[in-house]
Amino acid sequence: MAKILVVDDEEHIVMILKDSLEFSGFQVVTAYNGQEALERVEQDKPDLIVLDIGMPKMDGWEVCRRLKSDDKTKAIPIIILTAYAQTSDQRKGAQLGADRFVTKPCDLTFLVEEINTLLSNKPKA
Repeated sequence: MAKILVVDDEEHIVMILKDSLEFSGFQVVTAYNGQEALERVEQDKPDLIVLDIGMPKMDGWEVCRRLKSDDKTKAIPIIILTAYAQTSDQRKGAQLGADRFVTKPCDLTFLVEEINTLLSNKPKA
């Protein structure tokens, strides 16, 4: 069972995503800010991360930058899930190494399909 880390500072969004992903057969761990996300990655070793951008303590851009620049974590797929919908935001996500960029609100079925696609393409450790 794949482990997904959901990171968002809005508790109701985390709960909706957690319930939907667990229903789809994933194990889900959560974090509510960027610093907590980095701690959870170290502790829980997720197979994929769903990451918000606008968060306290450390934003999602910095979390993505740190994870993708670290040899231990750069292979973990990251889906940025954000209300930031500008082309410049999508470009920045790609430059930082994010694997997908999905805008809120999103279709949960689409999100699960994207997760399954990324996990099926992920090199085995």
